[in-house]
Amino acid sequence: MDIVYNDIGKSYNNTRKPDREIFKQLSELLEPEVDKYYLDIGCGTGNYTGLFLKENLNIIGMDPSVLMINEAKNLYPKGVWKTGYAESTGLEKESIHGIVATLTIHHWEDLNLSFNELSRVLKVGGKLVIFTSTPFQMKKYWLNHYFPKMMEKSILQMPSLDAIVNALSETNLRVNQLEKYFVTPDLQDYFLYSGKQRPALYLNPNVRSGISSFSLLSLRQEVEEGLSTLKSDIANGNIQQIIDDYKNDYGDYLFIVLSKDQ
Repeated sequence: MDIVYNDIGKSYNNTRKPDREIFKQLSELLEPEVDKYYLDIGCGTGNYTGLFLKENLNIIGMDPSVLMINEAKNLYPKGVWKTGYAESTGLEKESIHGIVATLTIHHWEDLNLSFNELSRVLKVGGKLVIFTSTPFQMKKYWLNHYFPKMMEKSILQMPSLDAIVNALSETNLRVNQLEKYFVTPDLQDYFLYSGKQRPALYLNPNVRSGISSFSLLSLRQEVEEGLSTLKSDIANGNIQQIIDDYKNDYGDYLFIVLSKDQ
């Protein structure tokens, strides 16, 4: 996966800007304190890590991609940056007071190993805040209308909430809070469903290059045909009916707050 993200990382930071509202929710759920130590696992180029650093927090940014970590070092030279995996962080036992994992859990190769490792490094009473989407939520994206095979692959790699809960069974981590997240029209971080209310975003190749589903899981012919139909539907106004057909109250993404009780 580090090789995969070394490729994406070449243009990743152009469109994957940190979103202030997402950061606010991450911070409110994590409840960080200045004199404690935190980990951003799967930090990418460190955009959200950087916002925590600006709050004068002690936080380590960790990612498998050497390219992304080097970019993070350039952007935030005062930060602590390490290459590593959720399955193997190399950190000391119970050395971290809290962890954030933003749009990264679907890249963990082994949920059980990952949660065991993150539980190991997390202090008792600490929190792990995950920002992700579930397969159930992703089936409600209108992107399925235009890119069904790509979305099928994306959905298959996304852990369900049940899978996450099952993977926690042999750890000291427990789910204590779930918060739905709905994409807003002013979202600054252009991840997969960022164009929910701005479909023209997907016509921009730079936006697509920063989204792993388009960069890694799509078939060129399907993307070309889907983009052509999408462009036409935007021009003739049909896109609004497609968007309306997929409206729901399930949330587009999900904040999952885990706590280590003992």
